[in-house]
Amino acid sequence: MTKIDSRIPEGPVAEKWTNYKAHQKLVNPANKRRLDIIVVGTGLAGASAAASLGEMGFKVFNFCIQDSPRRAHSIAAQGGINAAKNYQNDGDSVYRLFYDTVKGGDYRAREANVYRLAEVSNNIIDQCVAQGVPFAREYGGTLANRSFGGAQVSRTFYAKGQTGQQLLLGAYSALSRQVNAGTVKLYTRYEMEDVVIIDGRARGIIAKNLVTGKLERFAAHAVVIATGGYGNTYFLSTNAMACNCSAAMACYRKGAWFANPAYVQIHPTCIPVHGDKQSKLTLMSESLRNDGRIWVPKKLEDAKKLQEGTLQGKDIPEEDRDYYLERRYPAFGNLVPRDVASRAAKERCDKGYGVNNTGLAVFLDFSEAINRLGKDVVAQRYGNLFDMYEEITDVSPYENPMMIYPAIHYTMGGIWVDYELMTSIKGLFAIGECNFSDHGANRLGASALMQGLADGYFVLPYTIQNYLADQITVPRFSTDLPEFAAAEKAVQDKIDHLMNIKGKKSVDSIHKELGHIMWEYVGMGRTAEGLKTGLAKLKEIRKEFETNLFIPGSKEGMNVELDKAIRLNDFITMGELIAYDALNRNESCGGHFREEYQTEEGEAKRDDENFFYVACWEYQGSDDKAPVLLKEPLVYEAIKVQTRNYKS
Repeated sequence: MTKIDSRIPEGPVAEKWTNYKAHQKLVNPANKRRLDIIVVGTGLAGASAAASLGEMGFKVFNFCIQDSPRRAHSIAAQGGINAAKNYQNDGDSVYRLFYDTVKGGDYRAREANVYRLAEVSNNIIDQCVAQGVPFAREYGGTLANRSFGGAQVSRTFYAKGQTGQQLLLGAYSALSRQVNAGTVKLYTRYEMEDVVIIDGRARGIIAKNLVTGKLERFAAHAVVIATGGYGNTYFLSTNAMACNCSAAMACYRKGAWFANPAYVQIHPTCIPVHGDKQSKLTLMSESLRNDGRIWVPKKLEDAKKLQEGTLQGKDIPEEDRDYYLERRYPAFGNLVPRDVASRAAKERCDKGYGVNNTGLAVFLDFSEAINRLGKDVVAQRYGNLFDMYEEITDVSPYENPMMIYPAIHYTMGGIWVDYELMTSIKGLFAIGECNFSDHGANRLGASALMQGLADGYFVLPYTIQNYLADQITVPRFSTDLPEFAAAEKAVQDKIDHLMNIKGKKSVDSIHKELGHIMWEYVGMGRTAEGLKTGLAKLKEIRKEFETNLFIPGSKEGMNVELDKAIRLNDFITMGELIAYDALNRNESCGGHFREEYQTEEGEAKRDDENFFYVACWEYQGSDDKAPVLLKEPLVYEAIKVQTRNYKS
């Protein structure tokens, strides 16, 4: 196996990023506008990066598949954003945030990147407050904090249950300022279809105008991908339906390594599946676990009555309730990390204690908090989340406990990047959820917004200059170059192929089949036998897609079904990549749970001797060929690698 050098600077972790501004190499200010940068994606990572790069004088081309960056999926983030401000004076620090993140990721994150993330976290809050983000405040006017899973301190800043939306509006305002100034050109309703490589460097993209259907060429000195994760491979997830992995897969097929695809996060607090007509699942913020208590009945007969609908949760007396997280993990209780909480919920439901008609739900109960704090205080903290739950389920959380169950949410795996966020292709950078670098095998709650803004505001704008420093004399590229023509032809040929299949199955029907296979064989619990079966079934799905796909309409103009078909082709490749990685990793860690590797108490059992590395997968020229594994050894200098313990 090839070993990878991640190009992390030498020296102790604490010295690696003590002053990020000192890390930059200055580009001649008079010539900055000669350097063009493409940023694909307008979520928190993409919008903040495009705004920052535009502010620094670069010419930025920013691409967005939505009709406005304000509709990027970052708006769906509810609970908050972490920062080590220690406003509560409860013992928080940069080191403690760093430690909690590495521990929460089950010691599979790259240590140096996580330390940098923790160190710039405080600057993010200052930046967002200056932009006017309306964070919740205490009575005296200071910024409020709350706790999240995997931490015993209050370090999460929030704006009710709509933190992502408010942060995105702040980033969007900064982006709009640069659009008005002329340093950023915004392309809405465009989707990247391929990356153009010239002499081993990323020099542009092929993008599809989603309104006209035309393919267009764009050239730049560097390309930044900020297009989110691959959770919709499972069809049902908390991601918006338009979220996809096509840009990442285009980079993968052009030679960018894909790291740790098996690390998929199952979020513990989602509204359960209620039928086979759903297109997505709804997230209930993890912040609810601050005051909400998770439980199932102690008696199987009570569970049966709940499943039959003859008993309600509020009617079960306190002594007959099993607060299983508090029982199993007394130190952290309901605030254990997401992977731990999700597996515990699945275990209770598998034993027959589920509380809805499918048996796949547990209770999240606020009765104790309402009695202790009063309904008005609870409504002030979580009112919009309670309203959303009632609108979907027709049940008031003030009167009855919520029903929740784990669902696919975030993906810790992603495009491999080095310490400066550059992929294995020179000039191609990946930021936010679409890279792998910060969360290991499990992401702590409220860390996604932190990583997106850290990458966009405080890391990429400086590290990309190290790459661009010797590009200052390189003239702009013509899109008439043969590399652009070849890339566009390849995309057009793929579209023509899909349109000419003329089968009988819709895109969504095949995607649903893919989702069932992924959840059943590559989901919360994985086995070697199940993964092999899943891989075989994924091959069958690919054959079905290639021979029986039906796309109505034509390739000209707007064709949503064609766009979905292109993405589904990439989801199938992504599904196989997840399965290959999960089959290779003969251990359990974080979001990757192999049932053969667990402790007597059902906890994840790591194998640090054989799997203490980042698994990087290299494309072999065809979707039909298995990828090749490369390894980046993990090196820890500041933290002792040990078994996670949330009991004491």
